[in-house]
Amino acid sequence: MIPVWAQLLYLFGAVCFILALKGLSGPRTARYGNLLGAFGAVLACVIPFFYVDDMKHVPLILAAIAVGAAGGVYGARKVQMTQMPQMVALFNGVGGGAAALVALLELHETVDSGSDIGNFTLFATAFTILVGSVSFAGSIITFAKLQELMTSRPVVFPGLPVIFGAGILGAIVLTVLQVRDADLTLGIVLALVGLLLGVLLVLPVGGADVPIVISLLNAFTGLTVAAGGYVLSNTLLLVAGTLVGASGTFLTLLMARAMGRSVANILFGALKGGSTLGGGEASDRPVRSAGPEDVAIMLGYADRVIIVPGYGLAVAQAQHTLRELVDLLISRGSEVDYAIHPVAGRMPGHMNVLLAEAQVPYEQLIEMDEINDDFKDADVVLVVGANDVVNPAARNTPSAPIYGMPILNADQAKQVVFLKRSMRPGFAGIENELLFEPQTTLLFGDAKDTLGKVLTAVKAL
Repeated sequence: MIPVWAQLLYLFGAVCFILALKGLSGPRTARYGNLLGAFGAVLACVIPFFYVDDMKHVPLILAAIAVGAAGGVYGARKVQMTQMPQMVALFNGVGGGAAALVALLELHETVDSGSDIGNFTLFATAFTILVGSVSFAGSIITFAKLQELMTSRPVVFPGLPVIFGAGILGAIVLTVLQVRDADLTLGIVLALVGLLLGVLLVLPVGGADVPIVISLLNAFTGLTVAAGGYVLSNTLLLVAGTLVGASGTFLTLLMARAMGRSVANILFGALKGGSTLGGGEASDRPVRSAGPEDVAIMLGYADRVIIVPGYGLAVAQAQHTLRELVDLLISRGSEVDYAIHPVAGRMPGHMNVLLAEAQVPYEQLIEMDEINDDFKDADVVLVVGANDVVNPAARNTPSAPIYGMPILNADQAKQVVFLKRSMRPGFAGIENELLFEPQTTLLFGDAKDTLGKVLTAVKAL
């Protein structure tokens, strides 16, 4: 049993997590919120050392903490912003896998001791094993897709729906059997079924849907941690898991709404041809291009400029140069804002974090719903590394795989400047009709290099 003083400290740690989420809701308090959450996590790791009687596994526990801490420090310092979604997927998978392993160990202890355990606790144990395994396997596949260790296109094969359905049915049967009669072998089989379901759940997902699946799997991990907290009678795990599960579910629904699609369509749309991934072939249609000096003239004499950042900005690491250009335009009297699409980049808030790294004032970051009506008054829209979030096909072409997804109304501006490396399509793999409109000019090259040249040219005006 966990002593009262430890439970109270666990409750204090849970309050730290709640306040951390509140702090993370704004840029000015985000750093303190992050530190507060980290303090709660450290507290949770330290408390057991002061009340657990059996200390024979302490060396292994300390070794595990050391390895985890080293991995966390390395990740925080070495992983590039462009690779952050992959790291989030990995961390999420580790959380789900850890919850499943803890539940298996608790089941092993229960079976060995012959303890009488309630049906609901057995159900929570089975739930943690199953959903934690799904989250672990699904997160690994998501990581492989984002890291391009495997194709990012939907992977579909004959019989996949049948196998997936049989897996769900098998998981239900195993859960019922586990509740009726606690058995470690059943728990291990349930974990294997969960791993299979996790793989089959993510394989058919491709294109712009991957970030939404990351959020969904994050919710799964939170639910497993909450269920594990119930099994272990641990207040901190119960509250923390509920927070992650609720926020992950809410974020998944918000992102799906931003894509204009249902979660079911996102997960299983590829089974009937509904994926947001197109052919991925570069177009040979003629476009209008210009040099940095021409773009500098367009920007230098514009009264209203809107910047649309995307994943290509992160790849080029051009956010600092872009901020310098915007600061210069503002000093010359232009009104400049950044238009932030909710699914720009590879994870929620990707562009906000990237631009915050370059010390861009938060007030200049305007969400899609607030800025969409301003595009018709913009003299120039500068699209840096974005593609699908300004593609009019989402509005005008019912056959397009992204049809119905809310987009930024960049096509309503007087002039549009696209910074692109090539004519290759964006993450969704389809042509952007805006590239071929008469008001659109393309500036080819690496975004950091071309923005630097534009910055120099604007200074010379």
